[in-house]
Amino acid sequence: MTNILFDALLRGHSANPAPFLETDDGAILTYAEFVTLVAKTANVLVAAGLKPGDRVVVQAPKLAQTLALYGATLQAGGVYLPLNTAYTADEMQYFIGDATPSVIVCETASVDALSTVAETCGARILTLDANDRGSLTEQIANAPDTFQTVPRGPEDLAALLYTSGTTGRSKGAMLTHGNILSNAEVLTDLWQIANQDRLIHALPIFHTHGLFVAMNTAMIAGAQVRLMQKFDVDTVLSNLPEATLMMGVPTFYTRLLSDPRFTKQACTNMRLFTSGSAPLLAETHIEFEQRTGHRILERYGMTETNMNTSNPYSGERRAGTVGFPLPGTDIRITAPNSTETVLGGEVGMIEVSGPNVFAGYWRMPEKTAEELREDGFFITGDLGLVDTDGYVHIVGRQKDLIISGGYNIYPKEIEAVLNDIEGVQETAAFGVPHADFGESVVAAVVLESGAEVPESVFADTVAKKLARFKHPRRYELLPELPRNTMGKVQKNLLRDRFST
Repeated sequence: MTNILFDALLRGHSANPAPFLETDDGAILTYAEFVTLVAKTANVLVAAGLKPGDRVVVQAPKLAQTLALYGATLQAGGVYLPLNTAYTADEMQYFIGDATPSVIVCETASVDALSTVAETCGARILTLDANDRGSLTEQIANAPDTFQTVPRGPEDLAALLYTSGTTGRSKGAMLTHGNILSNAEVLTDLWQIANQDRLIHALPIFHTHGLFVAMNTAMIAGAQVRLMQKFDVDTVLSNLPEATLMMGVPTFYTRLLSDPRFTKQACTNMRLFTSGSAPLLAETHIEFEQRTGHRILERYGMTETNMNTSNPYSGERRAGTVGFPLPGTDIRITAPNSTETVLGGEVGMIEVSGPNVFAGYWRMPEKTAEELREDGFFITGDLGLVDTDGYVHIVGRQKDLIISGGYNIYPKEIEAVLNDIEGVQETAAFGVPHADFGESVVAAVVLESGAEVPESVFADTVAKKLARFKHPRRYELLPELPRNTMGKVQKNLLRDRFST
């Protein structure tokens, strides 16, 4: 029996002398060197007490060594659990207490705060700091450089990723070797990623986008990765001439467009720009294409399923859509609280099935039963529609749906009207409690730098294009919208702020 995910990602690279990772300090690690680093790391994890099926919690800086922890956990048969580096010690204690790992890797400064919860669940703490120092690095230096790979099959767990938890406590999505591998193989083929590619990687690696979409496809293809600690316009621009591929979130592209150095000439060598994790405005699509000659490829995924849809690599990439279901993935649009599919073009709940759909929520069988149907379809919580040409449109999250006076109001419809107003950079529509109607609509508006738009312009424009029950009752001008680390607007924070 093989270890299907590790074998697909790394086994074939054990003697590959090609460059794999180039970091901000100019250091280059070949594929063969990385496979050796993974083996040494696996030996350290096992020596620390890791057994097949055990969880490895990692809250560490974005380093080649952190990526090696992912590979090593897979090779040793463990379950990788990356956590946002911004989480506080209190938040970490919840995740650790829930996942009960056998090994925790964190920065030295976090050890004291995590020692009690680590002791409670019997976990060993190893440290890894931004300067690539710590007890993990020290032990790796003396570890054997080969490791006997632990067999793992399609149904074995490979990763545990916690949802953002904007409502209720965070849930751990259980992703199997089969889930992750199937998605990586489909995307590598669909986007034609090959060993000639050089990927600009400025995403976090504690999230499915930066870890599974970007890194897994690169490893399968044998592509080179320019690993950046964080997104920085100057760093990206200096690396564009040698790159062929970039995966990003909308804010990456809006920041690039705000710099006059970002031109068609700067993108001469580029083959593909992809965007995800948050909606990309149609205006950004258009401006990007006019500036560079490239049309961004937008796709749709989530923690529980990895990627579900993609605009075509060869074919029309439609702004405002997330393309077609991936090969092997089925999507249906259902009526609320029903398994009945709606008519084409009607809005309903997006449900997904396929080999990419997770195995359920960690230690939450009731929640799993609520969201995973018996026929294998996952209820995503996203509202959407499929147009006559088969393109999938995301209307919004069900939890963001505004119900006012018994009418359903989709925030995206309001936002699209407001975003078309000259001087408006972006908007977010959301509902707040109302004594008579249940909810009323509030629109948060961010203006372009130096722009001045009277509130009457918002109201007049909306009045011309939308039914009265959809009109915002208030407009709030903000310098920026609150976002999480992946660029998603946090409407729960807006609701909390403006509900009083």
